[in-house]
Amino acid sequence: VIGHPKYQESKRIAIFLSMPDEIQTEEIIKDIFKQGKECFIPRYKPHNNHMDMLKLSSAEDISSLTLTSWNILQPRDDDSAREEALAGGGLDLIFMPGLGFDKKGNRLGRGKGYYDTYLERCMKHPSGKPYTIALAFREQICESVPVAENDVQVDEILYEHC
Repeated sequence: VIGHPKYQESKRIAIFLSMPDEIQTEEIIKDIFKQGKECFIPRYKPHNNHMDMLKLSSAEDISSLTLTSWNILQPRDDDSAREEALAGGGLDLIFMPGLGFDKKGNRLGRGKGYYDTYLERCMKHPSGKPYTIALAFREQICESVPVAENDVQVDEILYEHC
């Protein structure tokens, strides 16, 4: 990931905070700050499919986040001091989680459409749609995954070749 050309050229990067069954992103987040890039993480709204990408001030800032009922760390709802990526310069790159992927770039998420809805908002931003990279285990790559018309394909899926 760290040697990927899109990562190298990106300045504003959104990345998920890993759940135990996902690719672990902690070292990538540390590198984002080490490289002097800006790091944004998701804040999900539990009762709809709205998600914002809010800025982290440092890798250590993660320890100040709240654990949601889904066991995900995220900024509190009343945390209005953080920059939302689309209120500023947009994003260059989004690292995306998922349950399954196919080689056409289709992604099976957890069913709420948070990333698809967010990417639709990105397309309306002056900086346009960021490049999207899904981080996956080899076992998550399938022949095909079910898709709906509002699903947005990922640009690239990174997974370990064995």
